[in-house]
Amino acid sequence: MSRVYNFSAGPAVLPEEVLREAADEMLDYHGTGMSVMEMSHRSKAFEEIITTAEQDLRDLMNIPDNYKVLFLQGGASLQFAMIPMNLMKNRSADYIITGQWAKKAAKEAEKYGKVNRIASSEDRTFSYIPDCSDLPISEDADYVYICENNTIYGTKFKELPNTKGKTLVADVSSCFLSEPVDVTKYGIIYGGVQKNIGPAGVVIVIIREDLITEDVLPGTPAMLTYKTHADAKSLYNTPPAYGIYICGKVFKWIKAQGGLAAMKEKNEKKAKVLYDFLDQSRLFKGTVEKKDRSLMNVPFVTGDAELDAKFVKEAKAAGLENLKGHRTVGGMRASIYNAMPYEGVTALVDFMKKFEEENL
Repeated sequence: MSRVYNFSAGPAVLPEEVLREAADEMLDYHGTGMSVMEMSHRSKAFEEIITTAEQDLRDLMNIPDNYKVLFLQGGASLQFAMIPMNLMKNRSADYIITGQWAKKAAKEAEKYGKVNRIASSEDRTFSYIPDCSDLPISEDADYVYICENNTIYGTKFKELPNTKGKTLVADVSSCFLSEPVDVTKYGIIYGGVQKNIGPAGVVIVIIREDLITEDVLPGTPAMLTYKTHADAKSLYNTPPAYGIYICGKVFKWIKAQGGLAAMKEKNEKKAKVLYDFLDQSRLFKGTVEKKDRSLMNVPFVTGDAELDAKFVKEAKAAGLENLKGHRTVGGMRASIYNAMPYEGVTALVDFMKKFEEENL
C-alpha cells in the first residue's frame, strides 16, 4: 500500500523523513536498547531529547530569553481554562471571535470572570477576520485573546489586533511554525501540535515570564498552574514523552528545510496553486474573503451537498484522503500543512479539474 495524500485537519500529515527515522529508532534509540516509548522521562537520554527540542524551537522562532517554553498535555482545549485561571487577575478578558475554537475558549473563560466579546465574524459564518485596528479594548481586561488561524473556516489574522497595550494571547494550533513570527508581540502563544508539528497529545505553550506567578485564581490545581511546569522544566509529571520526541524531529526537519522563512515560501507556493484554481473554477469556490485566506486550511464547496459528497468519495478512491469539510461549513477542506508536499496539492488540483469536467 503506497502512502496517500492526507489532507486531514488534525491529527495530520507528518514529514515522511521523520516517520522513517522514528521507525528506525523504534526498538533501539541511539544504543539505549529501548524505544523512546519505554524510556524514563527522568533518564539522561530523554533529558537530552526534551532539551534539544526546546532549543531547536527557540532557534526556529527566535524565542527571547524572558519566555518559557512548556511542553504540556490536554490540548488547546485545556488552555481555554488554564489561561484565565492564571491570567485573570481582574476577572476580565477580551475575546475576538473568529471561529468555533475562539467561541469555545470564550465560553470556558466565562467560568472564571467577565468575558467581553469585542469583535466577531459570526455574522457571515466566520468567513473573514474583523477589522481589529481600533477595538473597544476593556480598561480592566487582563488580556486579549485570539485564535490566529481558524482551522475550520480557513481564515488567518494577517495583522495582529491592536490590543492597546494589553497582553495578547493567541492559539496558533493550525499555523504553528508555518511562517516567521515575532514572539515579543504575544504574552502567550500556544498550540496543539497535532496539526503542523507532531502527533496528538502535546500542547506547546510559549509564555512571557512575568505572566508566570503564584498569584492564580483560588482553587487552581497545581497541574493547571504555569509556574508548576515552568519551575519543573515541563517534567513536573510524566510528560507526553514520545510526542515530544517526534516534535523534536520535526523541528530539526524544519531547520533542514531552511527555517520558517523558507517554510512560509513553500506554503505560499502550495496555497497559490489551490487558490488560483478555485478563483477560476466554474464548479468549485472558496468560502473565505481573499484578504483573510489561510495558508494552512482551504475550505471550498460546489454549492451542491450531493456533489460535495460525491467529490469526497471519489477523491478518497484516488488516494486523496480526509477532504470532507467540517460539519459547520460543509463542502470540502484541504489542510495543507508544512509536511504536505507540493505534489500533493497539484495532485488535488488535477483531480478537481477532472471532476469539474465530468460533473458540469
